[in-house]
Amino acid sequence: MELIGGSSSRGSRDASKEKLTDEKEAFVNHAETAWYQVRAEWVGDQSKKLLRPPRDSAMRNGLCKNSDNVILSWVMQEMIVCSRVNMEIDKAIRECDDRRLQTKYNNATYVIQRALALYSIEEVAFSFNGGKDSTVLLHLLRAGYFLHTKGHNSPNGDLKDFPIRTIYFESPSAFPEINSFTYDTAATYGLQIDTIRLDFKSGLEALLKDNPIRAIFLGVRIGDPTAVGQEQFSPSSPGWPPFMRVNPILDWSYRDVWAFLLTCKVKYCSLYDQGYTSIGSIYDTVPNSLLSISNSSKKFKPAYLLADGRLERAGRVKRPSSTCGQLPVDSNGLTSLDMHKNSMLTASIIAVGDEILFGIVEDQLGPYLCKKLHSVGWSVLQLSVLHNNIDSVAEEVERQKSTTDMVFIYGGVGPLHSDVTLGGIAKAFGVRLAPDEEFEEYLRHIIGDQCTGDRNEMAQLPEGITELLHHDKLSVPLIKCQNVIIVSATNVLELEKQWDCLIELTKSSDLLTLLEPYVSKHVTTNLSDVEVAQPLSKLCLEFPDLYIGCYRKSRYGSVIVSFKGKDQTRLESAIKALEKKFQPGAFTEMN
Repeated sequence: MELIGGSSSRGSRDASKEKLTDEKEAFVNHAETAWYQVRAEWVGDQSKKLLRPPRDSAMRNGLCKNSDNVILSWVMQEMIVCSRVNMEIDKAIRECDDRRLQTKYNNATYVIQRALALYSIEEVAFSFNGGKDSTVLLHLLRAGYFLHTKGHNSPNGDLKDFPIRTIYFESPSAFPEINSFTYDTAATYGLQIDTIRLDFKSGLEALLKDNPIRAIFLGVRIGDPTAVGQEQFSPSSPGWPPFMRVNPILDWSYRDVWAFLLTCKVKYCSLYDQGYTSIGSIYDTVPNSLLSISNSSKKFKPAYLLADGRLERAGRVKRPSSTCGQLPVDSNGLTSLDMHKNSMLTASIIAVGDEILFGIVEDQLGPYLCKKLHSVGWSVLQLSVLHNNIDSVAEEVERQKSTTDMVFIYGGVGPLHSDVTLGGIAKAFGVRLAPDEEFEEYLRHIIGDQCTGDRNEMAQLPEGITELLHHDKLSVPLIKCQNVIIVSATNVLELEKQWDCLIELTKSSDLLTLLEPYVSKHVTTNLSDVEVAQPLSKLCLEFPDLYIGCYRKSRYGSVIVSFKGKDQTRLESAIKALEKKFQPGAFTEMN
């Protein structure tokens, strides 16, 4: 293991200072026009261009004559920039007209100030990896530290160096641009960087053994693979070195990250201007094809122009799915009858709710869905009820989505601790939950500003597989994840409305294939179960295309035989065949 302290790592990069100077002179905010067009769509046409304060004219005009004075001029300039950038970040956010970004900023800096109040500077560290999320966190930490020290009467928040220890896990599979950006950023902002060339866990164990670190700031966002179960302050997992994970941007979306970076005009890794939207290693990351420029397979638009933040990780190389025979994403689970033999499509229904299992609430939605599915020619193979547990939901969804054509699931959708349905679906498909900005807009219109909770929590949807089904009669769209449809109704009236809208949408798209509806007939008899058992078994073999079942309404009541199929003639033939097996009048047809 190699740990490189701040002074030694900075010394090895002195030769790059002139290059940094040139880059800072050239950087204003590339593709600025494109950004403001996108931002206008996000926050309206009144967005303001926040100009960075000009540098000192004497420095800019290069009045220093010899090389020593040039270096001294550069150092003085960087000290000024470093001492002002904290105030610039705070000022840029407060002067912008993006209320959402201001709220996210205020919440994040509050978390940072809270952590700095709980732990001393020597007890905290910052994990930096050169990506967009940790770049945002770097500048939030600088602004948060400025606000924290300002409240403690520190002289103007003047910082020559960033006082929080910074950890960088350098990997041989990292992009060269990431390494370069990381070290350039460290030099620019005076980061006390410790470079660790071991795996994350081993590196942390060694670092925490030699340093009194009790809390680490992380750029984790909800939806990240490592974010499951985390909160803004979360102790490390069992088996890991003990420390507090501090997640100031846990509730930030892809849109929030880019709104911050571009509003504050801070530098970020150049890969994001080449179409990369989520950066891993050189072995599992490619430019996002959704940003490909027309008629070119090698040119891509910048990452901040990605319209749908849910597809942020579309550039990560996909591993083969462990589920065999699963339909491709763009088929949406169903396409046409050509995918199915005969006219038989199957569905399963999953109810999520402890209140049903406890007997507190009687489930009426499941039986209603069965009737509606039969009315459009679908056969329901299973109706299951699960308790509020992510793993239980994931296991059941994974099993049913592979064995039936469509899965309908209801219950467990919302912001409560017991609402685990979306998380279970995401786990079943092997994807993460990610903020959906379009869905959040719907929630904002419904909840308004009266909501004291975090609306973003409610807008987490399975990434890359989610389709919102819009209808004018629905205040919130239905959610479809490949061949799983999430129903948000809480009673039969709401479900009836959502079902009618789904059928209307089906007529203009390929959501559900509408088949010939099932028809049924029933006959009753006073014969005993023993007397009818064997003849009915033979009848089932004679009519394999029909469903033939028996039940009683009471223990000593008449036996009712049910015939269900799609051909009325076949039902009538089956009833006549049954009657021939017994004495005349043994069976009576029910209305």
